[in-house]
Amino acid sequence: MSGFWLRLVYTSLFYLLTPLILARLYWRGRKLPAYRQRWAERFGYYNTPAASGGALWFHAVSVGEAEAAFPLIRRMQARFPELPCVVTTTTPTGSRRVAQVLGETVLHVYLPYDMPDCVRRFLAHFQPRLAVIMETEIWPNLYRACRCAAIPVVIVNARVSGRSARGYARLGALTREALADVRCIAAQTEADRQRFVALGSRCDETLTTGNIKFDIELPAEAAANAAMLRKNCFGVLRPIWIAASTHEGEETQVLEAFKRIRADHPELVLILAPRHPERFDAVAELCCAAGWKLVRRTDGETACEADVFLLDTLGELKQFYGASDIAFVGGSLAPVGGHNLMEPAAVALPVLVGPCLHNFKAAADALLSAGGALLVHDAMELAAACSGLLSDQEYRKHMGVQALAFVNAGQGALLRVEALLSGLLEAAGDPGKR
Repeated sequence: MSGFWLRLVYTSLFYLLTPLILARLYWRGRKLPAYRQRWAERFGYYNTPAASGGALWFHAVSVGEAEAAFPLIRRMQARFPELPCVVTTTTPTGSRRVAQVLGETVLHVYLPYDMPDCVRRFLAHFQPRLAVIMETEIWPNLYRACRCAAIPVVIVNARVSGRSARGYARLGALTREALADVRCIAAQTEADRQRFVALGSRCDETLTTGNIKFDIELPAEAAANAAMLRKNCFGVLRPIWIAASTHEGEETQVLEAFKRIRADHPELVLILAPRHPERFDAVAELCCAAGWKLVRRTDGETACEADVFLLDTLGELKQFYGASDIAFVGGSLAPVGGHNLMEPAAVALPVLVGPCLHNFKAAADALLSAGGALLVHDAMELAAACSGLLSDQEYRKHMGVQALAFVNAGQGALLRVEALLSGLLEAAGDPGKR
């Protein structure tokens, strides 16, 4: 089927399924009420001021992509202070994080649904000079509208796993034409670049720039702040294991491993940081049902006598990595694909991960090869690995040094992407003159 007919079918299905999409938002609002708010933005209607002189637009679907985008956004704002900056997200948690970090320095709205009229309203309102899409978002109608309006679309920190590439390939001409409408793709790895080219992106405009998640910006006072946090929350002498970005099913395995570890290390405290805020209460109930003494971050209490500390806030994970001794990164025992391994590695923590790492395959393989991470497959292996590291301080320190060296060696992508975007933005000109 030709690209025209595939696009027509895709668009028609989007319109037809809109009631179901809204019903799903309403359903998700049971646990996270923000899903029931600001629906007009998802259809291209905004209360924010129009950007008559053009804007710099970044899209980050959720928290992980937003965290990666923040250093890039700040650098581009410093380089082009005359341009307003618009940041779109898809999830309420991403929206909240953008508000926490960037505040009034940007305009934040939800990305409109990929329907022609919604997209046209968005572009007419904000008139972006450049569209910067984080990681892997392919929206045929949005990209076609940007191309027709002479707005360059750049996918940065782009990645596509082999499994995802096979899924996109099944859409045939729809994927090829959408990628052909993209001005440039800045891929994380050469393997990512090759997969994008195979899917239809322009070979000469598909580059390998590296992963900007390596370019972690830690404030000068980070180590001192982490030490103070550790002292105030947990007591200096207690060893700390943090299980971060966990998903449903993983907390059960982490708590089982924790029970085994405590037999040999009774002073150990577990920091548990679920990935999604709507699960905080359920995870708290799980911990209490297992018989552990629980303190939640939002309780405002110290955890000096607690067994488990539930990190039920957004935006504090990096601080608590700095206050910990060992990290397990979730989304890797559950079939999710993993999460950011560079954050714990950047503060010299030994990292434990499960086998489901397809979203971070290149980084995970490199970190494992460098000796900064250990692979575990279940609660027993997780307990054995963590217990071994707690018992061997020298090995734990060695793994942390290797993890930090791995992060330092991977840096530089942020500057390369900044230079790429700056060149495209300067060439794009004022949308009012098009």
